[in-house]
Amino acid sequence: MRIPDACRFTGISRSTLYLLIARGEIEIVKVGAATLILTESLRDLIERQRASGISRTAIPIQSRRS
Repeated sequence: MRIPDACRFTGISRSTLYLLIARGEIEIVKVGAATLILTESLRDLIERQRASGISRTAIPIQSRRS
């Protein structure tokens, strides 16, 4: 799938997607000028996040009691 479709599929931003590609966490295939994301690679990423129990970028929300 193309980059915009991968962003909609995962709910992550374009810049985060490119960061994950640069880290090698998401596999891409270049077809001419198009960059295609392997759907299985996205599913693997989501499964790894589920298995870890918390997103790397998640920040716990603290109570605002005064």
